[in-house]
Amino acid sequence: MLFESRNLKYSHPGQNPLTFPDIRLEGGEAILVLGKSGSGKTTMLNLLSGLLVPEAGEVLLDQVNVASLKGAEADRFRGKNIGIVFQKPHLLAPLNVKENLEVASHFSHNKGQDIFQLLQELGIGKKANSRVQTLSEGEAQRVSIARAVITKPKLILADEPTSSLDDENTEKVIQLLKNQAAKIGAALIIVTHDQRVKNHISNFIEVNTL
Repeated sequence: MLFESRNLKYSHPGQNPLTFPDIRLEGGEAILVLGKSGSGKTTMLNLLSGLLVPEAGEVLLDQVNVASLKGAEADRFRGKNIGIVFQKPHLLAPLNVKENLEVASHFSHNKGQDIFQLLQELGIGKKANSRVQTLSEGEAQRVSIARAVITKPKLILADEPTSSLDDENTEKVIQLLKNQAAKIGAALIIVTHDQRVKNHISNFIEVNTL
């Protein structure tokens, strides 16, 4: 089993404990984590990525307990093994598209994918030297996907990747994420409130911790 989360529990200060469904994924498999705003989806995403440490439970990626890693060790592991697609792309404005991907590759210390080939696969090959401010919303989201997968991570986490996209671009983005996960053998977890995504990924769990 490439990725597994078990018996996760977390409490925000002054609030009741949150408990989360278990996840088990092999490489190339995908799952949706569905839930309304405030249901605990973002907390779960942060636990799965190691950005939060659970009060109880385990997050295992390639037999490493992510929750047990601390400080610089956790940062290094995340940089090498986990690619995150954020709801807003958060690209570095002073850099062009290619340079944004080069920075991601440099800090992961992985031998990543070929930048120009990856951009071609994502349908934005002609945008390699474009400033990020000139990109459309859909193009910027594709660059965000490229940045997450350029390092060939073992786990891809996508946080509301389609919330600001129309139906056509939603389908394209989900297909691109699935294709990239299958290509590099990564587990894919998409955290979203967007019910449209169920049309493209049938495997899902629902978070309702209210």
